[in-house]
Amino acid sequence: MSRIIGNLSQIGSEYEALFCDLWGCLHNGKQPYPAAVSALQDYRRQGGRVCLMTNAPRPKQYVIAQLERMGVPGDAWDLVVSSGDAAQDAMFAGAVGRRVWHIGTGKDDGFFDDIPADWADAPAVSRVSLEEAEGIVVTGPFDEENEVPEDYRGRLMQARERGLKLLCANPDVVVDMGETRIYCAGALAELYEDMGGESLYFGKPHPPIYERARRLMDLGDSARVLVVGDGIRTDVLGAQQEALDCLFVTGGLAAQAFGPDVENPDEELLREWLSAHQMTPKYSIGRLR
Repeated sequence: MSRIIGNLSQIGSEYEALFCDLWGCLHNGKQPYPAAVSALQDYRRQGGRVCLMTNAPRPKQYVIAQLERMGVPGDAWDLVVSSGDAAQDAMFAGAVGRRVWHIGTGKDDGFFDDIPADWADAPAVSRVSLEEAEGIVVTGPFDEENEVPEDYRGRLMQARERGLKLLCANPDVVVDMGETRIYCAGALAELYEDMGGESLYFGKPHPPIYERARRLMDLGDSARVLVVGDGIRTDVLGAQQEALDCLFVTGGLAAQAFGPDVENPDEELLREWLSAHQMTPKYSIGRLR
C-alpha cells in the first residue's frame, strides 16, 4: 500500500534530487500552487536539487518563460527538462524525415524555429501539408479547447496508409487548464497506434527524458531520486520503469477518485484505485506541500 504523507518534508531528506512534474503538481496551467512552491524551496534549502520534468511539447526556455509569467520563483528549482527537448533532438536527427506535417498550435512554433546549437548544421526540417509529408510531428491538437482525437481519424488514416511515422512531443493524454480538461499530443499518438500506425515518444514515461535529466544533473545510477507527479500513466509508470521511488499527487488529474477532500485522499479509495491500475507508488499526498 502507498503510504499517505502530509508534507514533502517528512521524506525529503532521504533523496538528493526530485524529478517533479509541473501541471497538477506545481501549477494548474494558469497559476502556481503556493504550498507546492514553498515545499520545493524548503527542499532546496536543505540541500536537495529539483529538476522540473514536464511533458510540455516545447523546448525548456519556453517552459521557463511560462513559469516566470506565472510567478514561480527561480529558487524553487534547479533545472527544467521538457519532453519538447528530447523530441526536438529526435526530430532534427531525422526520426520522421525532413518534411513533416505538424499538428499543433502557433505557441509551439519554437519547437521548429528555435534550433539547438547541437543541430545548427543539420539539414533543415520544413513543415508541409499532409500530402507532401514524410512524417508527422504532434505537439497537440490544432484547437486544444474544442477538438477531440476522433476529429483526426480520417487524416490519420491517410497517414497510416502511407506508412508515416508520428513523433509525439508530449505523451500526456489530457491535462487540466484551470478548470478545463484538454487533450494533448499523447491522445492523438495513441489513436494513431490503435489504427495501426507507428508513434514515437520522448517524454514521460519513456526513457529519453530521464536519461537527459540524469545527464544534465550529473546524477549517477545510484543517486537517490524521488519522482513527484499526478499522472498514473506518465509519472508513476515512469518511476516504476526507472526503478525510482514515487510520490503520487492524488489531487491532480485523478482527484475525484479519492473522496471529497482533495487535500486528504481517502485511504481505502486510494488503495482500490491503485490496485485497479496495478501501480504502487511508495508515497501519496493530496497536494504537494
